[in-house]
Amino acid sequence: MQTTFTPEQLQDPGIARANEILRSCVHCGFCTATCPTYQVLGDELDSPRGRIYLIKDMLEQGRPADAQTVKHIDRCLSCLACMTTCPSGVHYMHLVDHARAHIEKTYRRPLFDRVLRAVLARVIPYPGRFRLALLGAKMMKPFGFLIPDQRVKAMLAMAPKTIPPVSRNDDAQVFPALGERRFRVALMTGCAQKALNTDINDATIRLLRRLGCEVVVAKGQGCCGALTHHMGKEALAHTSAGANIRAWMTEKRAGGLDFIAINTSGCGTTVKDYGHMFRLDPLAGDAAVVAGMAKDISEILVAVGLPKGEAKGLRVAYHAACSLQHGQQIKSTPKDLLKRAGFEVVEPADSHLCCGSAGTYNLLQPEISAELKRRKVATLEAKAPQVIAAGNIGCMMQIGSGTGIPVVHTVELLDWATGGPKPRALG
Repeated sequence: MQTTFTPEQLQDPGIARANEILRSCVHCGFCTATCPTYQVLGDELDSPRGRIYLIKDMLEQGRPADAQTVKHIDRCLSCLACMTTCPSGVHYMHLVDHARAHIEKTYRRPLFDRVLRAVLARVIPYPGRFRLALLGAKMMKPFGFLIPDQRVKAMLAMAPKTIPPVSRNDDAQVFPALGERRFRVALMTGCAQKALNTDINDATIRLLRRLGCEVVVAKGQGCCGALTHHMGKEALAHTSAGANIRAWMTEKRAGGLDFIAINTSGCGTTVKDYGHMFRLDPLAGDAAVVAGMAKDISEILVAVGLPKGEAKGLRVAYHAACSLQHGQQIKSTPKDLLKRAGFEVVEPADSHLCCGSAGTYNLLQPEISAELKRRKVATLEAKAPQVIAAGNIGCMMQIGSGTGIPVVHTVELLDWATGGPKPRALG
């Protein structure tokens, strides 16, 4: 793609990176075939190629974002299926993230939109605040029919039937390996996950310890910054990410670290990109080290060696989270681990398509999200599984709200198969 940025514009590192990405696009349109929003809406501007044109025009003109551009960028899931499909290697993720930051700086949203987005950015990344918000939403749920705004209705619907008690395993501490220590692993405990489902971190700790890992929950870690980063709120995102970098590097320098284990794939995609996010920051060196140590839990289980299990007689439908299969390019590893543990694994049709969760997308774009959820649940249920497994809490909540089939994290099944308790969702 030809671009016309001026030499002065290209002095800005963000514009220079955008220019590099734009020039790699050859207009082929392969991305439209795998874009969920294009499939649902059928609008070229709701495809990656269409959004690239909008971003190019906005940045080249050096103008504030307009309402049309904002509408179509907001509708992007950041599922990154387009990056998997693209034959030219267009790094759409960095481009759309830059566009969102530009929108946040130059576009004044309607008052209610600003308030809504500010509340999400200031509540969800903080487990204590989020837990209180979920309790409030649970109490308000019966009155949801009185609320006209679909986004607020979606937020009320998000509240689970039961909110788990706080797990003390998420506190800063060290869990010794069971038997000989082979690896030292920092566990990223996350933010929303600590309020929505405490079983995932608990299962991860048990499984890693059983396989010879000393597990460290580092003091000072918190939200990875993904939620605010994808809302264009760069300062908030960098504050969260910077705290994690410092916390993990303190542990690495004090006692050494082999890996940073991440069991929420949306977080994993962001942490692995810390090197890019902080490339112009004094923390650049440490950020690159952290990004290199960050691994999805499935990658670590391959490294430490999961024991082979006997057949369990349980049919598991594996849902591939977009952030795992597209963001991190981890496709077969979780399925291979489940099979090795003794489960029968099936995968739905169109497994490359998003379920519609996508961070806060299901709250900010509830209509599109609901249609994507309907399609995903239909393809999963068509496989007649006894349980659905996924590697991302957002996907688990989204799919779980549309089916009666139990939905569990992959690591919960692997923990159970190697001596841990039966996942609570299985009864």
